Amino acid sequence: MVRSFYDKIRAHEILGPIFNAIITDWEDHLNLLTDFWETQLFLKRKYHGNPVTAHQGVDAKMGRIITPEHFGLWLNLWFETLDELFEGETAWIAKNRAQKMSTMLYMQIYLHRQSES
Repeated sequence: MVRSFYDKIRAHEILGPIFNAIITDWEDHLNLLTDFWETQLFLKRKYHGNPVTAHQGVDAKMGRIITPEHFGLWLNLWFETLDELFEGETAWIAKNRAQKMSTMLYMQIYLHRQSES
């Protein structure tokens, strides 16, 4: 799932340039994201990181260009990938968590920008 999704992200005309500019080791990043989603969906506690600070850092490196629309595009591709590969309760949970997470992450980016002003 993670690989299929990020293949789409990397090729996307708007999201691809952002992700490809930030991520230098895709294999390592895919492993990290797999751990993240296993933690989110199956409570395996494999992920040890801070997505908020990571996304705030991406926003800073990209010149504060990240918008809610970027997260909307990300969600559309996430939903599309899940719909292609899965159905049922876990797919619904993955969609729901991603939707809540995207809102929270953008709000944290926005608040971080305000605190730096």
